[in-house]
Amino acid sequence: MDLGLTGRVALVAASTAGLGLATAIQLVQEGALVAVNGRDRTRLLDAVELLSKEAADPEMVAGFVGDVSTADDCQKVVNRVARHFDRLDILITNAGGPPGGMFETTDLEQYQTGMDLTLMSAVRLIKAALPHLRHSDAASILTITSISLKQPIGGLLLSNVFRPAVAGLTKSLSQELGPQGIRVNSILPGWTATDRVNDIMDWRGQSNGTTAEAERGRINSGIPLGRMGQPEEFGRVAAFLVSPAASYINGAMIPVDGGSYAGLL
Repeated sequence: MDLGLTGRVALVAASTAGLGLATAIQLVQEGALVAVNGRDRTRLLDAVELLSKEAADPEMVAGFVGDVSTADDCQKVVNRVARHFDRLDILITNAGGPPGGMFETTDLEQYQTGMDLTLMSAVRLIKAALPHLRHSDAASILTITSISLKQPIGGLLLSNVFRPAVAGLTKSLSQELGPQGIRVNSILPGWTATDRVNDIMDWRGQSNGTTAEAERGRINSGIPLGRMGQPEEFGRVAAFLVSPAASYINGAMIPVDGGSYAGLL
């Protein structure tokens, strides 16, 4: 299937590692022009180099330093991407997840940090991108949330609190922006084998007096497919959802979790 992504310009926030990088790789392989974003310049340059090798032309990839948890950087990154590529068709909001913790170990300052990172980064990026997306004939916004918005995950309090808020934003915008031809959807990843998840397994092992391997095994046993997902499996779904091939999908919350969420809705 041709996803129709050739020549489309996509900004993937926080895309130097993990799910963001996996998504950027799939997009560039499908012919999209991809703006890579991250806070660390060295990691950003490494990601651009990796993606350039996947692209038909290295000019299809460009890197933009910026911290999406800050309002100024959200605006600056979007504006620079639009100037560089002379357009913007796709925005994928993403940010490194807030740190793990329980209610009694999470202080009030961490709530503010978690909100800026998880919720307000999406709000600010979308606000900045809308004037550019309105010029596209196939505009698409994708928020990366978590299966935790359907079923809270133990030890990830801040994620459990703020991911559902991003889902509410996504659904609301799908209704508001749909008449303007801008689709807005969300992916709800479950446990995926990324560096962040490795860190969570280490934290759980220390907290529970076990090991990271034991914690990983416990999680795998609760997933019908018997394993965590791979980042590229997530990236393929993301690339499809933002593409013109998914032109009638709007306001959807798509779980990519190996069937671990057992609810009907």
